[in-house]
Amino acid sequence: MAMYIRVKRSKTTYFIQCDPTEKILEIKQKIHGLIEQPVDNQRLILVESGEVLEDSKTLADQKVENDAVVALTLRKDDNEFEDVNIVKPNDFYQSRDSDGGSNW
Repeated sequence: MAMYIRVKRSKTTYFIQCDPTEKILEIKQKIHGLIEQPVDNQRLILVESGEVLEDSKTLADQKVENDAVVALTLRKDDNEFEDVNIVKPNDFYQSRDSDGGSNW
């Protein structure tokens, strides 16, 4: 049964088609094809629960459902992972309003 997940990082969203039986490592390999970051430098976090997804488990094992939002963080030079940074549409509109910009 095909499904998709939304993988978000900063202002970018990747729509990844997958299957509930796919392991997280397989999802990271798909992402590698898009952003050329090695799978070891990627960390996926289920936004709804804040849970870090484990490479050896499937999407179904970790209760990742169709249309789930998953945050992508990358390993920094100091070998630590960056913080989750997802820009939400509301953040953009609020900043426009506070700057005196016109509403869309």
